[in-house]
Amino acid sequence: MLELIFSPFPEIKTERLLLRRMTDADAPEIFYLRSNDIVMKYIDREKPKSLEEALTFIQNVNSNIDKNECVMWAIALRDNPGNLIGNIGFWRIINKHYRSEIGYMLHPDFWGKGIMKEALMAAIDFGFTEMNLHSIEAHINPENTASGILLEKTGFIREAYFKEDFYFRGKFIDTAVYTLLEK
Repeated sequence: MLELIFSPFPEIKTERLLLRRMTDADAPEIFYLRSNDIVMKYIDREKPKSLEEALTFIQNVNSNIDKNECVMWAIALRDNPGNLIGNIGFWRIINKHYRSEIGYMLHPDFWGKGIMKEALMAAIDFGFTEMNLHSIEAHINPENTASGILLEKTGFIREAYFKEDFYFRGKFIDTAVYTLLEK
């Protein structure tokens, strides 16, 4: 069974990016991302209504990191480490099955530049080498073709398509499930 410890917090550096712990100072950017209609178009979650809700989100994430229940990184450019441009992380960790779900979002100004692929590859590497995961899954809204393409480019395979399995805002939504196995 997995025994995860995220203390000290595992910062990750790539060629262009710093994946770091979110702080309370990131609340304005988290509020922007999680309340932006374009960013949230295919993320079927309620949007925060205030900066305080975004701050609570960050504090809940960090509390869960401290309990070794998830790990989520702020995505920042290495040359501007204080400015969060997105986030990525593992949640729904199933220790006894060495499996976790990954989720991510990115500011639209950085779409189409390979930023999320770079962050995803770094997170995948961490998941397999440091967390000792056997499999990583991603659940996406099937209409989010960009996310599906990204997952396939990084080695994920679409394993399932669930019809109307998710109820959100008065309607049922389909889910596509992608999985990547440790090589």
